[in-house]
Amino acid sequence: AGRSADLAKLRQAALETRGIVMTYKGEPITASFFASSGGYTENSEDYWKAAVPYLRSVASPWDKEVTPGLKVTATFSVSELKAKLGIKGGFGPGAQKVFAPSGAAAGKVMPVSAERTFTDAPRIEVLSVTAGHRVKEISIDGQVFTGREVREKLGLRSSQFTWTMGNGKIAITTYGSGHGVGMSQWGANGMAKQGNTATQILKHYYSGISFTQVSTLLKK
Repeated sequence: AGRSADLAKLRQAALETRGIVMTYKGEPITASFFASSGGYTENSEDYWKAAVPYLRSVASPWDKEVTPGLKVTATFSVSELKAKLGIKGGFGPGAQKVFAPSGAAAGKVMPVSAERTFTDAPRIEVLSVTAGHRVKEISIDGQVFTGREVREKLGLRSSQFTWTMGNGKIAITTYGSGHGVGMSQWGANGMAKQGNTATQILKHYYSGISFTQVSTLLKK
């Protein structure tokens, strides 16, 4: 469909790497990947449960330079937010204060101007952030959620987000897209544009890995 040059590149890459797999201490790895980060990848245990030694948080600054639609904002009414998160009853008093969004000091209260306040504004506090600068735990009117839970319940692109409130609405802005564990596809794209090889890119995103021929593994 007019992309024969792209297909040729894919075929060349497949042929040049045929029979080669990434390994960690002699065993094939689970090469998880995602679309784009907000600047850092995530430790595996901060999104899933298991700490995987080669799925560590690393800087990925290239995403910010090449990712289309790096920031996306989703807007919810108070009742919609409450329903999606499964919060029963009305939000408590908090119209004069809003807690600092992701990326600011956890637990810091920030004053909000009068025009941005509304009666049922939820009281939101980031309790902790991950090594990948995403929301780890967040309290919304006293109910604690993980960043992953908020992402999945609200259908957000990632668990790295900030928010603003006003006119009875809550606008949540996400950075990057995906779970954040392993290789960022847009980050890899950015690294390649700067002249990095496939080997350099993969070794950056998968900590401590090696490259092994499948035939060698099959002989074990």
